[in-house]
Amino acid sequence: MNFTIVLSMLLYCSLILAQDDVNVPETERTSETQSCFPDMCEFLKEFGAIKEKQRVMETRLKDSETRLKDSETRLKDSENQILELKSKEKTMVVFSAAAGGSGHTGPFDTDKTLVYRVVKTNIGNAYSQSTGTFTAPVPGIYYFTFFYNAAGSQRVSLTLMKNLQAVVKTTDNSTSYDGADNGGNAVFLQLQQGDQLYMHLHANSHVRADSFTTTFSALLVRQFEQ
Repeated sequence: MNFTIVLSMLLYCSLILAQDDVNVPETERTSETQSCFPDMCEFLKEFGAIKEKQRVMETRLKDSETRLKDSETRLKDSENQILELKSKEKTMVVFSAAAGGSGHTGPFDTDKTLVYRVVKTNIGNAYSQSTGTFTAPVPGIYYFTFFYNAAGSQRVSLTLMKNLQAVVKTTDNSTSYDGADNGGNAVFLQLQQGDQLYMHLHANSHVRADSFTTTFSALLVRQFEQ
């Protein structure tokens, strides 16, 4: 109950009592006052105590609301951080493929892009099985490896190309006494989105064509923000 309303009620009661007391003897008015006002004073005390309790409860409620808002803000910040981390980690690029076929690929009169047709893994679909080209889907640090097996009687020359530029290579000259050759190379590269990498099998060289020994692989190690 509003304190102003209570005071108005008290004032109204006092006026009524004053009007009623005009024709009442002094002794009766004193007796009525003593019986009425102590109860009213007690009521006012109780009312004041209730108002104080209400104020305390409102303060506590406001503090609780403030703490709840702070908790909601921290929770929202945590959710945003989690979403940001997930966004950064959602891109996974891993591929590995083998030359496929049987016998040998090459030798050719000119350089050829070696197409690895047996795809072991292609998470992110960055490698094209039809062209033999790996296209970087996001900027970052990538790790590339390639290995070969070939007959020793023929020359081997393989080069990892990036946008028409040679990066790293492996070679082996033909010998009359070496029945088979194995070799390979590896490199970390910082790539931009859209960079293309592929393997050149150079003219007058060959590699074994199977699903196990001549392979080309890549892995996105760390993605950069675009």
